[in-house]
Amino acid sequence: MSHSRWKSLRERKLTAGFTEPEDVAEARQEIRLSMALARAVFERRTELGLTQSELAARAGLTQAKVSRIEGSDTVPTLPLLSRLAQALDSSLTIALDDDKTHVSFTAHKTDAA
Repeated sequence: MSHSRWKSLRERKLTAGFTEPEDVAEARQEIRLSMALARAVFERRTELGLTQSELAARAGLTQAKVSRIEGSDTVPTLPLLSRLAQALDSSLTIALDDDKTHVSFTAHKTDAA
């Protein structure tokens, strides 16, 4: 099938109200959440100047587990998320709205006294 023919078929499906199968949409949402979490863990870890091994030691994990989380190869359980937040000296916020996902670690405030 030539590219131009494929494009025509694709355009026909889109204009005919073609919708993505539910299982594909669910998988896409899981991947989006996993990637948002991975990015948030990486950004907070590097903000603190920690290596994956140092974060793993703080959280009672292995470096490989931290790598899988940052690589969005796994979605951690709630208890593990709690340990990660503590190890990153942060509060974890996860907002899930339809197609929009937001994950962030907010640093705990420290006294400047």
